[in-house]
Amino acid sequence: MRILIRILFTILITFGFVFLCVRWVGPVALSFYAARKALPVTRIVPTNLDDQSVSESPGATLARFGYEFEIPWTDLDESKTKLYPENKPTKTMGVLTFHSGLRLIIVSIPPREMVQEFTKGDFHMSPGQVDALFGPGASTSDYVFMKNLYEFTPAKMHFWSLSPGVHFSEQMVLMIKSIVPAKAAETGIFNLQNQIYKGFQQGSPRARPESLLLDLYSDDGGVEIRFVQKDYHNSGGVTQAEINRIVQTVHKVPGRDAALAQTGPR
Repeated sequence: MRILIRILFTILITFGFVFLCVRWVGPVALSFYAARKALPVTRIVPTNLDDQSVSESPGATLARFGYEFEIPWTDLDESKTKLYPENKPTKTMGVLTFHSGLRLIIVSIPPREMVQEFTKGDFHMSPGQVDALFGPGASTSDYVFMKNLYEFTPAKMHFWSLSPGVHFSEQMVLMIKSIVPAKAAETGIFNLQNQIYKGFQQGSPRARPESLLLDLYSDDGGVEIRFVQKDYHNSGGVTQAEINRIVQTVHKVPGRDAALAQTGPR
């Protein structure tokens, strides 16, 4: 009888150990593995710009998709301006080409676009689930959503949590952060703000990446501007002061959606 009890006790201990490995040790190990293998961009968090200057170079004012802003250049090649979608009367994206080789891609962002990818897309998550995964307020604001995502890093993972759900959620957020940022984000992510909008700049002009990306958000929508400087003849590239000129002058102008308007010089 004692031998049988010992055998049963050994079996219980073995099953308990296996259960512990499956339910806790496994997720913990996977969290450490995910953090160690995470892409470098997942360790980059938004920082404030150290250059707040605004370019005063001659330029022009552009208006499109209900937004108006100043550009610090006067060489826009209007013959190469393209608006998309081509087969629809309402345009949401414009490609502007300058004689210098610089291109600007401007996209109108509908309210809560990123959030709806999770609530109405393939994920079918509830607002509460979005907040639980990406942090409080993420379900109501794209800016808060992106802020929480960009500020998450492998170092913030709760490796020793007893909840498998925590490990799964954090690994999912880590995976999403490795996908969402543009390549330019590898050179830095920076906080942007004017009187109306808050957002982020992906890419440091000092590193002269092939493109720089701005995303500005508000409760009623936002705007994305990509600077494509692969063919830009200016060896120094776009400067932070030039970017700041655009950011500080962006504002919404209802009723200016019919065509790309250019006024100036400024």
